[in-house]
Amino acid sequence: MAEKAVFYHAGCTVCVEAEQRFVGALNPAAYEVEVVHLGEAPQRLAEAEAAGVQSVPAIVMGGAVYHINHGADLSALR
Repeated sequence: MAEKAVFYHAGCTVCVEAEQRFVGALNPAAYEVEVVHLGEAPQRLAEAEAAGVQSVPAIVMGGAVYHINHGADLSALR
């Protein structure tokens, strides 16, 4: 059974590139990845914050947050 991972982003150039590079590189047999565009789903900001996301792009895997580069702080998405 694949582990769930959530990739949060805001649609910026940095985020789109990170999604293509990192999410596309994950083994689909190992990870079921949900991509959340916080600009289109602002109701999920609290969820991202509760998971420990401070900036996007970021991926949450196994309860750990991995911030990738720096596109935007979550506070800028409010």
